[in-house]
This record gives sequence, C-alpha cells and structure tokens, in this order.
Amino acid sequence: MGGCFSKPKPGAALPTVELKIEVVLPEKERGKEELSASGKGSPRAYQGNGTARHFHTEERLSTPHPYPSPQDCVEAAVCHVKDLENGQMREVELGWGKVLLVKDNGEFHALGHKCPHYGAPLVKGVLSRGRVRCPWHGACFNISTGDLEDFPGLDSLHKFQVKIEKEKVYVRASKQALQLQRRTKVMAKCISPSAGYSSSTNVLIVGAETLRQEGFSDRIVLCTLDRHLPYDRPKLSKSLDTQPEQLALRPKEFFRAYGIEVLTEAQVVTVDVRTKKVVFKDGFKLEYSKLLLAPGSSPKTLSCKGKEVENVFTIRTPEDANRVVRLARGRNVVVVGAGFLGMEVAAYLTEKAHSVSVVELEETPFRRFLGERVGRALMKMFENNRVKFYMQTEVSELRGQEGKLKEVVLKSSKVVRADVCVVGIGAVPATGFLRQSGIGLDSRGFIPVNKMMQTNVPGVFAAGDAVTFPLAWRNNRKVNIPHWQMAHAQGRVAAQNMLAQEAEMSTVPYLWTAMFGKSLRYAGYGEGFDDVIIQGDLEELKFVAFYTKGDEVIAVASMNYDPIVSKVAEVLASGRAIRKREVETGDMSWLTGKGS
Repeated sequence: MGGCFSKPKPGAALPTVELKIEVVLPEKERGKEELSASGKGSPRAYQGNGTARHFHTEERLSTPHPYPSPQDCVEAAVCHVKDLENGQMREVELGWGKVLLVKDNGEFHALGHKCPHYGAPLVKGVLSRGRVRCPWHGACFNISTGDLEDFPGLDSLHKFQVKIEKEKVYVRASKQALQLQRRTKVMAKCISPSAGYSSSTNVLIVGAETLRQEGFSDRIVLCTLDRHLPYDRPKLSKSLDTQPEQLALRPKEFFRAYGIEVLTEAQVVTVDVRTKKVVFKDGFKLEYSKLLLAPGSSPKTLSCKGKEVENVFTIRTPEDANRVVRLARGRNVVVVGAGFLGMEVAAYLTEKAHSVSVVELEETPFRRFLGERVGRALMKMFENNRVKFYMQTEVSELRGQEGKLKEVVLKSSKVVRADVCVVGIGAVPATGFLRQSGIGLDSRGFIPVNKMMQTNVPGVFAAGDAVTFPLAWRNNRKVNIPHWQMAHAQGRVAAQNMLAQEAEMSTVPYLWTAMFGKSLRYAGYGEGFDDVIIQGDLEELKFVAFYTKGDEVIAVASMNYDPIVSKVAEVLASGRAIRKREVETGDMSWLTGKGS
C-alpha cells in the first residue's frame, strides 16, 4: 500500500498503501524483448527508520546535469528540412548515440530513440496527437518535453536541442544523455520529520514517484508483503530464473535519495478510517493523511486430494520462480491453467524440463480472452515445441511419493507423470483485511473506485489488481483489469488526486505476452466480444485479430504485425470508435500513416 502524510502529530506513525503492477517480458527488437531488465537494484529493501532527513547534493543519484558543459555536448547537422514530412520520424546518428527526430506541424523535435521500458525502437512506433507511442508495450511520450504520458515504465525520454540553419536541421545533445537513453523526472525531496507506511509493489512506486514529481515533500511510506523492493512482476512467469536484483524497478539508493520509505514483509491487518490509522500484523500502527491501497490479489490454489504434497507451486515471488526452474531441469512438469501465466511458464520450461504438460478446463488456451481460432493457432505453436495438452478436464488428485509429487491424476482418469506442478488458475482480490474497515467492497471482494481512483471513503484511494473502475471509452462500464500497465496508470491518477489535481483514468488497456521468442500484443477491453475478424495468416503466426461487439471494435491482438496494436490503442485513446466494417474489408489504410 502507499500512503502520503502531511505533517502528523509529533511522534505519530504513518501508513501507506500498495499498488500492484504486473509486467511482461519483451523480445529482442523482434524476438527477445523479454530479456532486458529495466534496471539493477538491491534485493534488499531500504528499511526506513522513521526519521526523515535532508539528502545532500552528493548523495543524489547520478542524472545528467540540466546544463551540461560544452565538452559534454555534441552537435551535428542530421538532415535537410525537406527530408522529413509532417508526421514522420527518423533515427539519426550523433556519433555518441542515436536520436529520434520527429517532424510534427512543421516543427522538429529530437528525443531519446529507445523506449526506457524495454528498449523498443520508437521510430517503429506511432506518432499521434503530439506524442509517440511505443510499438511493443504502448508507453507514450510527449514529443515536446520527452515526458512519459502513459505507461508501462517509470522513466521519460531525454529532449535535445534542435536548430535550423540554412535549411539544415542541427541537433545538440549531452553525450551522457545519449548513452543513458532514459530520464528520471525532477522530484521533490522529503523535508518533513514525520513517519509513514504502505503496502504492495509496483503501483505504489508509481504513486510515490508521482507525488514527488508533483512537489509533495512530506513523508511517503510504501509497505509491501514482499521481501524485495518493488520489482517487475510480469517478468516472473516469462523468465523464471531471473534474480530479484535484476527485476528491481528502482535501486535502493533511489528510495533513499527521494525520502520514500519502504517497509518490506509488512502485513496490514486493519485500516481504521475513523482515526486514520493502519495496523500491522506485528502491532505497529501508522497514521495517515491520505491512503493508497494496492493490495493486489492472491492466487487460487487446487482443492483436490493430495494438495499438500511438495513441489506444487503458484508463481508469486522471484523465489517461487527460481525454485520451479531449479526443480524442473530434466524433470516432468505439469502446468494447470492455460491462461497467460500458465502458458508463459510452459513456454519457458520447454527447453529445460524433460516434459511439459498443460491441463485446462477450456477447449483451447486463452479461449475466453483471444477466442477459439487464435487460441488454436497458439496451441499448435506449443505442440510444435513438444508441449502436451490435456483439455476440457481438471485435476482430481495429486499423488506423492515420500511427500513429493510424482503423478497428477485427471478427472478424465488419465494419469500424468509430474515432478513439479505449477498452478495458474486465476486469482482473487487480497482485500480480506478491509472487510470491517468501512471501505466499500463488492460481492467478489473488489474495491470499487471512481474515475479519480477514490474509494467510498474520502482520502482513501485504491489501484491495481484489486479494484473495479469505470472504463471511460466503454461507456464507464465498471471493470477489473489486472494488467501491469493499468496499475501504473491508476497509481499515477490516484497520486494526482491525493494532491487535489482532479485527474481521471482514461488509459486504453495494453498488455503483451512473450512465448518462444514471439510477442503477442493486445489493446482494448474485449470481454463480451461476439465476433473475431482476423487479417493475415494465423498458421504463420503473422496476424491481427479484431474483437468486435455489435458493430464496434472493442479490442485488438496481433503477432508479427507491429505497430498495429499501438496504432489501434492510439485511435481508441483519441476517442474515435472503430467500426466492424472498417476492419472486415482487410483495407488497413485507415490505420496506416507516416512514422510507422
């Protein structure tokens, strides 16, 4: 959770709230985005001691100086003014690195050329409405400032100086900025000698950073059940042997520098909205002025006979993921559930395990999400990689030998050899601790919030996997979207409203998955689709699938068809509806444009 505190009573403790963010691995510029971690960090959390302090200049993180010395700069003519038309983008070389040159409304802009999230080449992205959208995962950057405007990711782009002389375009840039390719926005420091707490992972960090970026200088506390600093959780199921320090979103020095206290392995048991106190399992109490709840979700487990045997896992932490991959080497693995987590785990383990089997209640993987035809095409890709499927059945028993898993018995009576079992059958909101708090929960345990991410209690906000919120471009339908990118966006909106900025959620959902070096991208909200229109070749896994309800496109998925998903996301974000007839013809001219 995350909390922000305005001058509490002397000696009072403060609470925080947690936001959750789920992230997925990318492929290398066409195949392996998944492996570039977004930064190194310490596996141990920075533990606040309850006293805020001033941080001196020399303790600050190394960021490029806003006024670099002339020796640190490089300047060069990169093109003629007529080389680019309006709406075009080009990568240009400055000797020390590349720059993205953009021409928009007759003006030239020069920015960092790689998305700071996973390093995607932004020249292959989408230029629209004064911003460029990443072709891989949909992050958006303002071309005038370089600022991150939509998620995923935490950092912005560097913006470089452009001048026109004698019809030539010159770019001037700091060598350090050219090599860094990412910029952390200027943030306030903590100057308030007070205390605080928060609980969860990634949504909270976005909320905390937003508060500091907006000038909030009182105490901020993040509390998380995890033992690590906030990390890139979507990577866990895509790259199971990644170490915690490779997943960290920010290093511990970052939290120190900006006075953000992180309490790890901290479980909140009650929230008292009357006295504005959060109580922890160990009895510790914190007062808050504003509270951001991001408790996330708890994985569902099997309830069959033998569920207590060893080597049956849900993937929640880096330790879970690392242990699975260690035990799976050369052994038999059964994955229960053919959704995103299960299929990512199955794909990752095929080269390491002796055998990989998937058990699923539906007829095809991803059926409810991607539909029958796309699900079948992806299933074939897995079968070609030696994955065996047991569909339209479920587990009736886990059989052990000397306490360790040996076989999985299915309701179809089939017995599958298994040394390791990974369960990915969904999750439930982890909101039990709020039941007596007065903070509203719906019948399924989700926290309903408004467009400003505020709960029914003033001053208490919520974000991440555990909320339902009104989705602006689907007629404010109340939805739950447990995606990493949405949690980022919700965390920022919540933080802005903690500071009374009246921000509203307007992000178009965007998610991705990576399997066997291929990325599937998805934008929109497709629940309740009644038709799927497919362009391209499903057999070749080069396709785009449009999900429609009535005569409107409500979601899109693609493989090897970049940047079409980012284009569709940008059209939906602009408020324009896409009609079914526009995609039925196969004529994509309405989507094509310069800069792709």
